[in-house]
Amino acid sequence: MSEKLHKILARNGYGSRREMERWIEDGRLLINGKQAKTADRVDAHDKISLDDNVIELNFDDQQHRILIYNKPEGEICTRDDPEGRKDVFSKLPKLQGSRWVIVGRLDINTSGLLFFTTDGELANALMHPSSEIDREYSARILGDVDGQVLQNLEKGVELEDGFARFDSITDVGGTGANHWYSVVLKEGRKREVRRLWESQGLKVSRLMRTRFGPIGLTRGLRKGTFRDLDKAEATALYAAVGMPNKVTGRQVTPREDKKPSRSGKSQSRSGKVQSRSGKSSQHQRRPSRKK
Repeated sequence: MSEKLHKILARNGYGSRREMERWIEDGRLLINGKQAKTADRVDAHDKISLDDNVIELNFDDQQHRILIYNKPEGEICTRDDPEGRKDVFSKLPKLQGSRWVIVGRLDINTSGLLFFTTDGELANALMHPSSEIDREYSARILGDVDGQVLQNLEKGVELEDGFARFDSITDVGGTGANHWYSVVLKEGRKREVRRLWESQGLKVSRLMRTRFGPIGLTRGLRKGTFRDLDKAEATALYAAVGMPNKVTGRQVTPREDKKPSRSGKSQSRSGKVQSRSGKSSQHQRRPSRKK
């Protein structure tokens, strides 16, 4: 059975459908030696070339992987950087026949939860504004935050790229000039959390994403490490965008830390990311390490 080229590329983990359409429009793909068009359909008998290199696509329903990664500050969310800075992809396991698609980028100075998946359709759905997937962040604010500021941020303010607001703001403590707040919003615009606080004359001195949809980050997963979501977690993530689960079970990855159990067998120390149906993580401990 044939399938649209941009869809099969996305399903094989080359990127989102929208990105694959751009690749086709940019002339990067050939079908049987001829320039591909956005509406073209292909099947297993067609010869597909990307940047003049033949690629193999899996047309069967394949089992995908989803990784959760605890991003440290100082890493960038892109594969190619002219400055040669550390990137989040360098620590991921190598794949054959597919590639990792990042879900919900973070800027270089923001740490915390990132997803990577081989399912481009899932990545596209999670990032699409219509899905309204909520993101939760822990923000350390430098300055005086009064009731009027909180009211403004929950009611909404006008930024340079449009109206924005926090769905909720929770004071989670702190002393002196720095105070921690847990904030939730349903968008992923560039530096949106920081820009919202800055609109009130305040500075975000630390920022960590602690939850994305139903999956939250716990302290057990050390910064700079990753693990696969298990079946229950993957099911919750797919369900958040109305898709059936394409992950059958957890695949243990070699970078997870191990320690001997009482029975002498290895068990994971990487910690679990709990599946939560939108519950706030306001009681999560603040990160203790300073910049």
